[in-house]
Amino acid sequence: MKQIGLEWQPWQPEKFSVKQITAKLKRTLRDGFSNLYVTGEVSALKAAASGHLYFNLKEEDTVLSCVMYRQSARLLKFQLRDGLMLQARGSIDLYEPRGSYQFLIESAEPIGVGALQKAFEDLKKKLAAEGLFEADRKRPLPKYPRRIGIVTSPTGAVIQDMLNIFERRSRGLEIRIYPTLVQGNGSVEQICAGLNYFSENGWPDVVIVARGGGSLEDLWSFNDEAVARAIVASAIPVVSAVGHETDFTIADFVADLRAPTPSAAAEIIAPDLSALLERLDSLDRAMSRSIRHAISIRRENVFRNGVDRAQALIQRRLNRFAQQIDEADSRMDALLKIRVWRLKLQYQQSTIELFALDRRLIFMQRRDAITRMQTAMRERMQVLLNQYALRQKSLAGQLQQLNPTSILERGFAIVRLEDGKIVRSPKDARKGTPLQIRVAKGTFDAVKK
Repeated sequence: MKQIGLEWQPWQPEKFSVKQITAKLKRTLRDGFSNLYVTGEVSALKAAASGHLYFNLKEEDTVLSCVMYRQSARLLKFQLRDGLMLQARGSIDLYEPRGSYQFLIESAEPIGVGALQKAFEDLKKKLAAEGLFEADRKRPLPKYPRRIGIVTSPTGAVIQDMLNIFERRSRGLEIRIYPTLVQGNGSVEQICAGLNYFSENGWPDVVIVARGGGSLEDLWSFNDEAVARAIVASAIPVVSAVGHETDFTIADFVADLRAPTPSAAAEIIAPDLSALLERLDSLDRAMSRSIRHAISIRRENVFRNGVDRAQALIQRRLNRFAQQIDEADSRMDALLKIRVWRLKLQYQQSTIELFALDRRLIFMQRRDAITRMQTAMRERMQVLLNQYALRQKSLAGQLQQLNPTSILERGFAIVRLEDGKIVRSPKDARKGTPLQIRVAKGTFDAVKK
C-alpha cells in the first residue's frame, strides 16, 4: 500500500510488453555489467562465415556463452582454439531473438593452457616416454583384408558412409560392428570393451575405431588413457579414424595407422578389386608378349647361323639356346602362377559376394526402425487421448451451461399454457388464462390477471 496525502491507494505493478521488458533487461545488463574481465577455458568454438566467433568460456561445470564479432576477432594476435585459457574483456549483453544473455567480447588474451588441453599434453608426454608412439612398434595393415571390425556408434552418417565405401571398393567384405557410445558417460568403457572383444576372438584382419568430428570435449573419450592402452594391447592392427583431418587425439598417436576421417579409413583399408584385376590382366598380357618376342628372336638367330658351321660353334649356340629356353620356361611358369593367382582372386570375390547375401545387419536396422515407429505411435496415441479427454471435458462444461435446469437454478422460470405451449410474450396469454409455472424445485399453477 502507498500513502498519498491522507489516503491509502493500492500498489499497482508495472506492465510491459515482451519487447519492452527485454529492452529494459538489456539496458540493465549493459549498465551494470560493462567493461568486465572474465577468465575461463574456451570450448565449443565455432567460426561463422561472417567472421564472427561463437564459443563458451567454461569453468568446471559452469558455462558462459560468448560472441566475438568480426571487427574484434580480426585484432586477435593468436589462434583461438578449444582448451585455451582466456582472459576476455567485454560486457554482458542480451540477445533479444532468444531472450538469452551472452558475453560480448571486445578483446582477449591467452593466459595458459586449459584443463582439457593440459590433460591431453600430459598424457601425450607420458605415453611418448613409454615408446607407445614409436613407428617401429606399429604393425603393418593387411594388404587384402577380408574381415573388418568397427568400433563405433551404430547410428549416424559415419558408419553409413564407411559401409557405402566398402561396398563400392570391395563388395562382399565381412564387416562386424561393435556398437558403442562415442562420447559422454560410459563411452570409454564401451570403446575398450569393443577393442578387447575383437582382440580376444581374433576374427577380424583389422579393427577401425571411428567417430565424426566435434569439439575437444566431444572427442575426449579418445584421449582417455584406458582407450589408448586398449589400442596398444590389441592383438589385431588398429586404425584410428576419429574426427576431421585437423583433429588429433591420443588414439591417433598409439594406433597402427591414423586415418584423417572415417571415410578415408574405409578408402585406405578396402582394396580396389577392380583395379587389382585390371593390373593382373595387364601383367599377363605384357608377360605373354615378352616371352613370344624372346622365342622369336632366338629362333631367327638359330636359322641365321646355319647348321653347316663348326661343331663347336653349333654346340655353343645350342647350349645358349637351351639356357634361353630354360629362362623362357621359368617365365612361363611365373605367368602360370599369375594366372592361377588371378583365378584364386576371382574365386575369393565370388565367395565374398556370397557372404554379401547375409542380410542380418539390414534386418537389425529395420527392426530398430520398426521399434522407433512403434514408440512414436504410442506417444502419438497418448497425445490424441489426452486431447480427446480435454475436448470431452470442455464439451461437458458447455453442456452443463446449456442445461435448462441450471438456468432455473439461477431464479428463472418457464411459463406454459394449458396446452403446454411456452409463453414468450404477455400477448400469448389473455387475462384470466390459467398458467403453469415451472421453477427449479417444482411446478405450480397461476392465473393471469
